[in-house]
Amino acid sequence: MDIDTTAPRPSRRRWIALFAVLLGQFMLVLDATVVNVALPAMQADLHLPQAQLTWITNAYLIAFGGFLLLFGRLGDLLGRRRIFLLGLGVFTLASAACGLTHDATTLIAARFLQGIGAAASAAVVLAIVAIEFPEPAERTRAMSGYMFVSVSGSSVGLLLGGALTQMVDWHWIFLINIPIGLFGIPLGRAVLRESPAPGIRNGVDVTGAIMVTAAAMLAVYALVEGSNHAWTSGAVLVPAAIALITLALFFVLEARIANPILPLRILRVRSLMVTSVVRGFMIMGMYAVFFFGSLELAQTAGFGPLDVGLAFLPMTATVGILSLGLSARLVARFGAHRVLLGGMALIALALLSFAHLSPSAPYWPWRFGSYTLLGLGAGNSFLPLLTIAMSEVPSADAGLGSSIVNLSQQLSAAVDLALLATAASQRTDHLRADHVTSAEALVGGYHFAYTLAAIGVLAGLTVAALFLRPRPRPREQATPLSSSTV
Repeated sequence: MDIDTTAPRPSRRRWIALFAVLLGQFMLVLDATVVNVALPAMQADLHLPQAQLTWITNAYLIAFGGFLLLFGRLGDLLGRRRIFLLGLGVFTLASAACGLTHDATTLIAARFLQGIGAAASAAVVLAIVAIEFPEPAERTRAMSGYMFVSVSGSSVGLLLGGALTQMVDWHWIFLINIPIGLFGIPLGRAVLRESPAPGIRNGVDVTGAIMVTAAAMLAVYALVEGSNHAWTSGAVLVPAAIALITLALFFVLEARIANPILPLRILRVRSLMVTSVVRGFMIMGMYAVFFFGSLELAQTAGFGPLDVGLAFLPMTATVGILSLGLSARLVARFGAHRVLLGGMALIALALLSFAHLSPSAPYWPWRFGSYTLLGLGAGNSFLPLLTIAMSEVPSADAGLGSSIVNLSQQLSAAVDLALLATAASQRTDHLRADHVTSAEALVGGYHFAYTLAAIGVLAGLTVAALFLRPRPRPREQATPLSSSTV
């Protein structure tokens, strides 16, 4: 039998495929923070009131969070490669619309379309990585790349957003996505293999798809409104109540039909469900630093947009170094569970250091050291958490599992940030009432938020210690993504 020596080696194709997937993921993560830095410039250029300005962010968040589960399941049914490339295409076109418009309404609509494209691609990224790399050692290395892109992309977004807004124009934060998309889409078409897809010949749960998308969008809408209104206001309670009722009816429907959009068996995957809770607590710590750290550097230290982005580089560099293989080696030697606990402990320690830094503390060595410590914690937490999350997910449900990982992060970010912002604001008001200067009261609110975030991370560490302990498990009917224990 002749061997075709011109065919690319499977191992080489898989690593190129990983690069293509992570390139798309980097573009999505970058966009999540690059916009925040440019919001003041957008407001001045488009003459936007504050209420309308927030919708530039909210439109993206609602679409992204709302469509994740739907696209995750469609990836399992129709093919994950197809859904990933569709998402990149929509995201690239929407980015062009965002960058070329000078109208606020068009910008908000294009941001909503961007969120749909981001949801389609992000929903299946982890599933593609897990299926392409079934061996535990190689999967850990591949997940290291995903971790680096996901964590570092946020701080790179702050840096790039500040640089483009300050040196060129805010439109370019969207236009830079076009060449990335034009390169990434054909590359993905060339190297990504299509996953086995049963198709929709047995019917599609259209009603369930509409219900779960509506419930997710309403929940995200309620959460983002929680940062603008009181939590007891109708703007928050009404959509939240409708979301809960819709979700309850959705689960009743899914339990009764033969081909549900969300098979309820996925909810019995212990590793996936518990890591979603742990991830929610961990995200509280990360977003506390990104949000309040940026404000504190700008308002008390006088940092400009570009300087704020540069301030986060110690964290980004540390995560990058760990993702080159150090974190993977730690997981291989000590196990994902132990490395996760150590990483979360470091995140909590970094948050407590931020909470006790004086406003006059110099960046070097105090803030530099705190950002480095946070990078060590994040770099040793995200990888084992991802490894554990996908370890027990059956191959047939990999897209759905991937979307649940992303949705847990998205909803947690919205909830955590709203809670921390409310707590910080109330703490600041209380200090002002005690005749503390405005500057000191503002910093006091930020430090209170850091402390609460540290408590949240420690709560997540406790959940991980109690419920993610490695254990033998019986052989499953469906083939799991990995046969390794965590």
